[in-house]
Amino acid sequence: MEGLVKGLINVALDHIEGGRDDDADQRDERSRSTWAQVVSAEPENHGGPSFKANHGHRTEEEQRYQRNDEERTRIKPHKEEDEGNDGWQTVQKKPSKLKHKVHKDQWDNYKRPLDEQEYSSEVDSRANVEPSEEELADLSKALNKLWELDFNRLTPGRDYEIDCGEGKKVYQRDDMAEGCLFSWLSEEVFERPTYARFCSLLDNYNPHEGYKEVVTPQERQEEAAFIEEISRTAPIIYLHKYLSAKGIVSENYQEFKRMLTNLWFDLYGRGGTSSSSSAFEHVFVGEIKQRGEQAVSGFHNWIQFYLEEAKGRVDYQGYIFPRRRGNVPDSETQLLTIQFEWNGVLKSVSSTLVGVSPEFEIAIYTLCFYLGGEDNHVEIGPYPINIKCYRLGNKIGSAFPVADS
Repeated sequence: MEGLVKGLINVALDHIEGGRDDDADQRDERSRSTWAQVVSAEPENHGGPSFKANHGHRTEEEQRYQRNDEERTRIKPHKEEDEGNDGWQTVQKKPSKLKHKVHKDQWDNYKRPLDEQEYSSEVDSRANVEPSEEELADLSKALNKLWELDFNRLTPGRDYEIDCGEGKKVYQRDDMAEGCLFSWLSEEVFERPTYARFCSLLDNYNPHEGYKEVVTPQERQEEAAFIEEISRTAPIIYLHKYLSAKGIVSENYQEFKRMLTNLWFDLYGRGGTSSSSSAFEHVFVGEIKQRGEQAVSGFHNWIQFYLEEAKGRVDYQGYIFPRRRGNVPDSETQLLTIQFEWNGVLKSVSSTLVGVSPEFEIAIYTLCFYLGGEDNHVEIGPYPINIKCYRLGNKIGSAFPVADS
């Protein structure tokens, strides 16, 4: 009888949805992870409060999918078992197919003074970084050009493999993934300069939304070094030429780099506290909303997802059914809409571009911030995408891709 009742409820919910789905190879043996250092470091203790519920609103994405169905069950955050863990909890993680490991030996070099840093050479000579008149007149064409210029983008099956598991509706809370999202990743990925410098930034933040950030001189140095590194890549050089042709930024490249640093790393208020967030933290690292029911906010980067999954902090729970029937994601898909828990707190729907480089994401979101609107319906590579871009004054409040129907 219980099973029958549950089945009738699910049928009724599907009827409420109007019959619509919610938005949303062979391995190269040489590419499997055999890295020297397992990522197992505990999160830095910034003295922040333990997770607790207050009152507030849902994330932008959850608002898009939420229906008037208060009867839907919601998963509750797990109780803390260790009062001395700075609000973090150990997630009982399902077994991965392969240990996630990251080679971090070269990261010590990033702690040197800026004038002692070693950067990669200038942009690849094969890159045509001059925007055409057609691209200057069409944001979608410009974003697609950035996809073509992303020489650092990874190739599914060669550089990594994912297992999407089974699909689900946004409101469903059953775990539809037996293992991790990432099965393996090439050992050389985090030796790439922009990837490695990006990773060095991820532990600079307190995940509690509304908790004031304290930025050290070394962290400022890491931010400047990251911007310097990506500024030598084709997507960022193209971005500069595009924005300067539009009269938005100076033709002086040093001034442009300062603009990028300010746009992505300057602190602003979120959750009622000043200097508690930044565009980089929200979009790439993620935050835990403390107002109302706890929820993960932001967190749209696949590298951060991979690393947190490696540490057992992320529990991947399946992909969200796409609106287009038959368009089911597989190991080759690079635009994913998924559900997961981060430190026991639910992200009911999230979207990310898998395998793209840090410089590519910085470029597309910056371009949309300056020349797009809140919705930017474009085509990037093989994917029709709506790049959502929310503003907080003159800063990026949030930016992420959504699969267009």
